[in-house]
Amino acid sequence: MLTVVKHADDASCRSRASCPVYANAASVTKEAFARYSECAMGAICKRQDLRPPEFAFGSSVICATRTVRHGATLYHAGDTFHSIYTVCAGSFKTVLMHRDGVGQITGFHLEGETLGLDGVFAGQHSCDAIALEDSLVCIIPFDLLELLCREVKAMQRHVHRMMSGEIVRESGVMMLLGTMSAEQRVAAFLINVSQRLSARGYSAAEFNLRMTRNEIGSYLGIKLETVSRMLSKLQKEGLVDTRGKRIRILDLDSLTRL
Repeated sequence: MLTVVKHADDASCRSRASCPVYANAASVTKEAFARYSECAMGAICKRQDLRPPEFAFGSSVICATRTVRHGATLYHAGDTFHSIYTVCAGSFKTVLMHRDGVGQITGFHLEGETLGLDGVFAGQHSCDAIALEDSLVCIIPFDLLELLCREVKAMQRHVHRMMSGEIVRESGVMMLLGTMSAEQRVAAFLINVSQRLSARGYSAAEFNLRMTRNEIGSYLGIKLETVSRMLSKLQKEGLVDTRGKRIRILDLDSLTRL
């Protein structure tokens, strides 16, 4: 993984001139370039075709890593937006608090995925990001990322696709909550997790859910008891095998057709 410079906080590395990584960008070796596609920044850009000079510029954007313990908050709703984050290890949930104090889970973010784009529009985060387990994130100051996008068009196109993907994801959640039955919601959720894990080289057929049944219910807009009942139903139908948080998909085609 690419070595990064640690700062006291992500706000301390908010300009090209002040970031110590920039000073060393020109000396990036071929060995470091080879590691680049596997580092946390690669999870954002996914640009295997970057030339070493472009990589040097891109690597300078990563200014810190941060460990977030299980149950701790990466950022709160209302915090000033400075950075987006890549999940190097672990997973997070994003939670939107209603006026009555009840939290609604708006998303789950797995290893290799990004957090924090909710802050781009208003300049502050709209939800809390909470670790589902001990996790590690890379911090990418957004102003440096914008600078990189102006210099490297391939990166700019990818960041646009990444942000567009968030819009598509939000639309998918709205459809999930508005048109699907409880069984279809649970099936769609399992398929979605399977696809996201598969895209990162993990098994698509067998995996551990890091979130609780209650958290899944909050995300899907159904009760805890309904989540448990639908999982039991899917198991009886021979579509999945559930053992606690361990999920094994037995018949993906039938699960998709629900």
